[in-house]
Amino acid sequence: MLFTIAVSAVFSALLPAQEAEYGVSMPVTATFGAMDTQRLQLANPAASAWSPNFRLMFYPTLRLGKHWFAYAAVQVRRLPFFYYDALLSERGVETDLVQGYVGYTLRSGGATMVFKAGQLTSAFGSFPLRYDDAQNPLMDQPLSYITEVPLRGDQLLCGTADLLNQYYGSVSATCGGAVGRGAGLTPVSLYGLPGAQAEVSVHRFDARAQLTTSSPAYPDGWHISRQYLQWTAGGGFTIQQGFRVGGSAFRGPYLDSSVAPWLPTGTTVRSFPATGMGLDGQWARGRLSATGELQRFRFDSPNFVVSPGITSGYLELKGRITPRLFVAGREGYLKTGSVLDTQSISAPHFGATLQAAEIGAGWWLEPRVLLKVSYERMAIAGVPGNKFNVLGLQLVASFRQLQWGWK
Repeated sequence: MLFTIAVSAVFSALLPAQEAEYGVSMPVTATFGAMDTQRLQLANPAASAWSPNFRLMFYPTLRLGKHWFAYAAVQVRRLPFFYYDALLSERGVETDLVQGYVGYTLRSGGATMVFKAGQLTSAFGSFPLRYDDAQNPLMDQPLSYITEVPLRGDQLLCGTADLLNQYYGSVSATCGGAVGRGAGLTPVSLYGLPGAQAEVSVHRFDARAQLTTSSPAYPDGWHISRQYLQWTAGGGFTIQQGFRVGGSAFRGPYLDSSVAPWLPTGTTVRSFPATGMGLDGQWARGRLSATGELQRFRFDSPNFVVSPGITSGYLELKGRITPRLFVAGREGYLKTGSVLDTQSISAPHFGATLQAAEIGAGWWLEPRVLLKVSYERMAIAGVPGNKFNVLGLQLVASFRQLQWGWK
């Protein structure tokens, strides 16, 4: 790790920035941090509440002329790194391919079009592309992108009573499919899905359309044989400089083929899709900026008349105190909706409402070296205490000039 940082620093000093039609580059973002939270003691009360961590993001890019390019984003992190990692039992070092695709760019008049194919982050929402620690002014992520809700794709729920027996991060439905408790679905994954995408930008308007082989709520890798084609689309309009509004939606099967034998006669997993709809906005003026999202999800299930649904949203504010110092805050929530099963049993909600409030500050020690600190208060309805709160510290260094180009 230290060798990588040292090599990047050397290339940053020796290679001037250049625009070349052909070339290879390797931007790197290195983050060293620590967190202090009782979340680390949930699985083992004897464990320390303090944990150091690190994260490396590699962005290898290949330019092949004016149109063709290849891009990847590879993550190496020590668990727990993210605040939500502290809720899980996994420990050690983990490597993930966040993105990896081949692209083609075409410009005509005032329009720019980009086509991509490979491992792509979901086109739903506006947060998935902000996975770099230098781009995120805080340390956590909005709840809809990290929360394991009380639903699974490889198990069928019998009805409302069965659903009310599930918990965040621990699900064991009993009407078919996999056996035993396990992690629930995350409404929108921050990791890549196999698929293809087209983007267009014309003056103030932008749009994107994506076809993937699995749901953003239940992503499958290339090695999984279960493949169900589905769509995601989004777009936005820049009202004026610094002010943009947009929206996105996705729809497609989320159930695993293992539950097919227990589905009603004449139906398949395609008969019960997951649907997501969202609004997003970004605003910036002077030293202040804001971004936010409001999202609604529904997971159709065969034993329900009113299927499980989730509403989530957040508002993030950032203020620049000096050219090097900023403060930021994010307030978010996740709320489950009402359900009604085929036996006429209903419930006003099927899970506790979650609320997360994070405040933090950042100081640019150098143009590409950022020191961040944040504190998050997590409230779960009906659960007293502050054991889910987190205090975190990060030192983020970015190396952008590791490149070699030729005409």
